[in-house]
Amino acid sequence: MSGPAGLLLAVAGAYGVHLLYTAVALRWSGLGPGPRPGGGRGSGRRGPQEWLAQAGLDGVRPLEFGAVVAVLALVGAALGYAVFGAPLPALAVALFAGSFPVSGHRDRRRARRAVAQEAWPRLIEEIRILTASLGRSVPQALFEAGRRGPVEMRPAFEAAQREWLVSTDFARTVAVLKEHLADPTADATCETLLVAHQVGGSDLDRRLRDLVEDRIQDVQGRKDARARQAGVRFARRFVLIVPLGMAAAGMSVGEGRAAYRTGAGQGAVVVAIALTVACWAWAGAIMRLPDEERVFAS
Repeated sequence: MSGPAGLLLAVAGAYGVHLLYTAVALRWSGLGPGPRPGGGRGSGRRGPQEWLAQAGLDGVRPLEFGAVVAVLALVGAALGYAVFGAPLPALAVALFAGSFPVSGHRDRRRARRAVAQEAWPRLIEEIRILTASLGRSVPQALFEAGRRGPVEMRPAFEAAQREWLVSTDFARTVAVLKEHLADPTADATCETLLVAHQVGGSDLDRRLRDLVEDRIQDVQGRKDARARQAGVRFARRFVLIVPLGMAAAGMSVGEGRAAYRTGAGQGAVVVAIALTVACWAWAGAIMRLPDEERVFAS
């Protein structure tokens, strides 16, 4: 056998030998050329599960979230068919209604991250005072500050403290805290405290002071940006209100309701719904503030 077929067979054989060697010698199983970066402990929370954790839905599985989306889509389809009396508009309304949990999740995630961003400078400063002035150990200072933190963040600190009481392993403790908070500032703070706890040294106070100043500048910049966007966010709501009002007015005038049942009417409704969704998403995209990337995720 020669030519492209022989080359393909040789490559397949060589790759098979590679997979056998990595499975026996490196104890890695998979069809890829190597393990994915960050594929160790805790990597299962990346993606949808991490997004749910950031929104405070840590106990909700992606499958359950998808079921809620499906139910709302069915309700939207029923309402759309009741209003327009046609399948295509009902399908468009179903897709739009199914996006409500996703947008609600994003709003809740954004609100939780805003709370965390505003709370972390105070928490870090409190940890700095507890360790530098009052002689608390790093884990003790972390848990004391967490108990006085925002209500949304306390369950994460409680879970981390339970892990500490069981294992007294601070690395596993901060991993639990980072896993529940899923926040870039929490990651950086936990890694700083972990290094100070394991290595020691007298520069923890300076490092925490620098981290506080950096977080304060970030929070103030985001507040200023949101303040400038207040009027635009208010105007964005008219993207939904005005088309709905015009649709209701059109159905109440003459044969407006019957017009929606024609082929042209259904097409116009679908296009109008698509344009409304596109405008809503576009307006949200241009106002979205950039999120920090998680560098020290578990």
